[in-house]
Amino acid sequence: MDNDIRWKQRFEYFQRAFVNLDKLKDKRFNDFSELEREGIIQRFEVSIELSWKLMKDFLQNEGYEIKSPKESIRQAFVYGLISDAEAWIEALNRRNITSHTYDESGLNENVEYILSTFYPLMRDLYHTLKVRL
Repeated sequence: MDNDIRWKQRFEYFQRAFVNLDKLKDKRFNDFSELEREGIIQRFEVSIELSWKLMKDFLQNEGYEIKSPKESIRQAFVYGLISDAEAWIEALNRRNITSHTYDESGLNENVEYILSTFYPLMRDLYHTLKVRL
């Protein structure tokens, strides 16, 4: 598949995930039920996957060879798509933990992280790439 088309198609999926997360940004934390909090974490897991793959597809379209999620993030930082590679790597690490941990003790902490830290990262990437379509 043509890389130019691939990153644009991936952006469509990314945009849908962003819009869903964006709907939650103004809601108060205590307004979420436990089930909604679990859904937010699931949305985060999907969103971080879409994010790094979107970075990878965009960079491959620009001629870069990308082999891993962290390499994708680091190169996106060097290229200027994102402003904080370490924050993105932390988000990726958290996704790895949330998708393999079935302990609900960190549920509230993870939701707070997603809304206060990850959402702004995703928002910035969205706006950076939206103008490149």
